[in-house]
Amino acid sequence: MRVSVQEIVFDCADPAVLVRFWAGLLGGAPVDRSGDWSYVDPPGFARLAFQRVPEGKSVKNRVHLDLEAEEPERAAEEALSLGAARVGGLVTDEQGAFQVMRDPEGNEFCFVTG
Repeated sequence: MRVSVQEIVFDCADPAVLVRFWAGLLGGAPVDRSGDWSYVDPPGFARLAFQRVPEGKSVKNRVHLDLEAEEPERAAEEALSLGAARVGGLVTDEQGAFQVMRDPEGNEFCFVTG
């Protein structure tokens, strides 16, 4: 049996805030289905959905998104303007480069090259 990814769901405190951050970063129109559920369909990417949960984020994510960016520093600056936070500096090696970031609720993601 084969399956496909329908959507990637983030647990969060404020779906409306996160959907607007990710829509600003990846494109697509934010949709608030209810106060507890929002989503965006970024072009060329799986739907990202955000559901309200009562508990806060307390540890590093076990899964995160790697987003390809020709210029990770420039992508990081744009993400910062949308409400992201930088984690450490740009890391480069023979494989390419990556910049770890956090969205407005602390979910880690990376801008990568190579």
